[in-house]
Amino acid sequence: MSLIPSFFSGPRSNVFDPFSLDVWDPFKDFHFPTSVSAENSAFVSTRVDWKETPEAHVFKADIPGLKKEEVKVQIEDDRVLQISGERNLEKEDKNDTWHRVERSSGKFMRRFRLPENAKVEQVKASMENGVLTVTVPKEEIKKPDVKAIEISA
Repeated sequence: MSLIPSFFSGPRSNVFDPFSLDVWDPFKDFHFPTSVSAENSAFVSTRVDWKETPEAHVFKADIPGLKKEEVKVQIEDDRVLQISGERNLEKEDKNDTWHRVERSSGKFMRRFRLPENAKVEQVKASMENGVLTVTVPKEEIKKPDVKAIEISA
């Protein structure tokens, strides 16, 4: 018996089909809390980048296949940026034969607590080529006035 598992044996043995080999999942047998339901499967796969420039906080989210009307951008509790939406399942035709379904569908939501210097009343959002860009301008932080005091003898 070999200590190294063979990736080319068993029911998934078509070496020439790159989709026939599933990726090994080290967490497959662990049971995690089910706070994210199956209908929210897209929640996990919605990736968001957050960068800070001298002028603003910029969030970029990959949400391919959605129209801007299907996405919500909101500010909650004065300082929480929430990006949410829903990706619907493709309609099934009884004559179709599905071989693989990998694209996620369902509701997604991401929330970010904005820093103190965020101008939440001036947030702007735009969408182009499946990428949502949310720009949150920054307030200029006033530096405290420093007054030198002369020390007397």
